[in-house]
Amino acid sequence: MRVVVAGLGVQGKKRLAIAGNDAVATVDPIAAGARHRGIEDVPLDIYDAALVCTPDEVKIPMLTYLLKHGKHVLVEKPLVAESNAELVRLRDLARKNRAVCYTAYNHRFEPHIIRLKRTLDSGELGRVYLAKFFYGNGTARDVRNSAWRDKGMGVFPDLGSHLLDWTLFLFGRPTTEAEVWRNDRFENKASDHFHFGFRGNIPELDFEMTLLSWRNTFRCDVYAENGSAHIDCLCKWGPSTFTLRRRVLPSGRPPEETETLTCADPTWKAEYEHFLRLCAEPSTNIDNDIWINGVFGSIRRSLDPTGLD
Repeated sequence: MRVVVAGLGVQGKKRLAIAGNDAVATVDPIAAGARHRGIEDVPLDIYDAALVCTPDEVKIPMLTYLLKHGKHVLVEKPLVAESNAELVRLRDLARKNRAVCYTAYNHRFEPHIIRLKRTLDSGELGRVYLAKFFYGNGTARDVRNSAWRDKGMGVFPDLGSHLLDWTLFLFGRPTTEAEVWRNDRFENKASDHFHFGFRGNIPELDFEMTLLSWRNTFRCDVYAENGSAHIDCLCKWGPSTFTLRRRVLPSGRPPEETETLTCADPTWKAEYEHFLRLCAEPSTNIDNDIWINGVFGSIRRSLDPTGLD
């Protein structure tokens, strides 16, 4: 597979390293070392797919160009638009030209997230009552100093998109509307701490994220009828631990099993290999983006009904 990497920021450099010899060209309007300044400058006959790692505002036009020419696309999350109609057009364009349009959510490939998915699918936990996620890093100052990141809804699209994608992966689409419980701007112009969830859903979902966690932190707690499952830390920050507890009736200390992994982040390579497999049978996960974009829109409107924020 011959790929172009568009955007040579942090994510683009990671994608470029994983693509290795598959990468035949790089695109960036300002980055030193990029071979081309625009995607249109890359000869169409030298590549089959593009890894799009650009700011949000240029994704839709770039994907439109690529899909019109039948190029497969992996695009960094989130894939958002002013209206879902724009995403529907991308989906239809991908299907018409038998091109993959895949929005990258590399955390689906975390080993313990995969194990949690298997545990839930097995039914051994019984009815799941509540899932709580906390995702925090200490990048508030980096975001504030960025030329384009400290705006809009801040931390919510960045980290919240992962939380919403995990929701789809682990539990399916919620049946209730998202509610905002906290929205703070402690250091930044845009939100640097956000707490929201889906009350009344089965399971109830509780999500908190922040740019003010000076030690990078990820925590997942799932409470269910027959026990509970817990994840502490992502592999990229390691060690990462998965704990499964089995309920004792009527009460008592539960037996538990624990697995701890200390390894380099495996998700980027696993996701790239997944993308290559998809290219053999072109498909798109834009329906997930349409739902996520709808949640973003409803939360944005709930925070600023006037549309003036």
